[in-house]
Amino acid sequence: MPEEPQTLAPTRKQPHRSAVPDSPAPAGPARWVGALVAVGLVLAAFNLRPAITSLGALLEEVSVSLHMSGSVAGVLTSVPPLCFAVFGIAAPRLARRFGPAAVVCAGMAAIAAGLLLRSFADSTPAFLAASALALMGIALSNILMPVLVKRYFPDRVGSMTGLYSMALALGTSVAAAATVPLTGALGGGWRLGLGIWAVLAALAVLPWIPLIRGRAAGTGGAGQGAGGLGGYSGVGTGSGSGSSTGRAAAVGIPATPRVARSRTAWALAAFFGLQATGAYITMGWMPQIFRDAGVPASTAGVLLAVTMVMGVPLAFVIPRLASRLRHQGPIVVGLGLCGLAGYTGLYLAPAGGAWLWAVLLGVSNCSFPLALTMIGMRSRTGAGVVKLSAFAQSVGYLISIPGPLVVGVLYQHSGGWGLPVALMGGLMVPQMIVGVLAGRDRIVEDEC
Repeated sequence: MPEEPQTLAPTRKQPHRSAVPDSPAPAGPARWVGALVAVGLVLAAFNLRPAITSLGALLEEVSVSLHMSGSVAGVLTSVPPLCFAVFGIAAPRLARRFGPAAVVCAGMAAIAAGLLLRSFADSTPAFLAASALALMGIALSNILMPVLVKRYFPDRVGSMTGLYSMALALGTSVAAAATVPLTGALGGGWRLGLGIWAVLAALAVLPWIPLIRGRAAGTGGAGQGAGGLGGYSGVGTGSGSGSSTGRAAAVGIPATPRVARSRTAWALAAFFGLQATGAYITMGWMPQIFRDAGVPASTAGVLLAVTMVMGVPLAFVIPRLASRLRHQGPIVVGLGLCGLAGYTGLYLAPAGGAWLWAVLLGVSNCSFPLALTMIGMRSRTGAGVVKLSAFAQSVGYLISIPGPLVVGVLYQHSGGWGLPVALMGGLMVPQMIVGVLAGRDRIVEDEC
């Protein structure tokens, strides 16, 4: 993401109760606060996808055990974007009320509880309800990770975004690759294979507890860092505390126009939604595509892991490259062409070139960190970033909901993967179009 030092420092310090601190924190206690936040971000990001990719690796076993049809399994793979859209809308308001650190902590606890509960589910509705609890925690944390990065690391937004994007990709790929072998090694069925990931989510709760306690005690760095969303929205008060923008930010009220009036915001939302469609179809269905082509279950899980692990290095490189370009369209097109090539190969020879298709689709899925980077680049202020992030991600996840469900229905009624894979490849074309529009050098505040 681009650095915006001119928007990070108000011209006059405000009283403690209404102030929105603009540096990560003062010296002294803030040193351990910054380190703790960094650890918390990495652990939280690592837990944002195992609930989804671990299920993809064992979807066949879960479907048989709970007597799911292909259409119902498609509904199951559509639950993540639905939850992200519904619960993501609430993230800014909850962060203003309780502080972003507290909300992320609660999100990690919800992930742990949901993963544990669904491993005991004995029916499809119970399994869906437990999954929704875990996905609620993921949705809230998805929105607030950029908020915490901008708050604590305003001069290292690009590198810290790359760091937690790498952790997210690593968690995604590890869960995809390790779930089936872990299930076999532990001598259990799918319940143990899915439930084991609750342990890592529970560990991710721990770094946030001192920050919440620091806020409750009103201590310097921790208290400020855990503060409300105003700590983020205030980062854009370059006009000083005397302006209406500064006063609004001081009480945590985003002082930006309605982003829904911006064409760029809608282009970003559409781009985010289409890339999320491809990502969740891949995470939910790709192992099954390979298994139906004759690939062993353990290998199919590793192939999904290869797709996901491509995001580890590229999630660090792409944001830094994108922030140096005035127009991100060339990156959008490059990633889209990789996706088209991968889906073409998956259509023509799913088993014969499986490793190459997995790599190409992994490169294409790196549209996610690119979308996050463009969200940060398309607004002039911190308040604009948080509103644009909530809008683009919530609307985008709504757009992505039908994709996995439609794939499940087509798979069940067409008797094969030809038509679903053709649909996946076809979606890359509108994704590239709206991505080029979203990548133009525009600012949503100007368009509003």
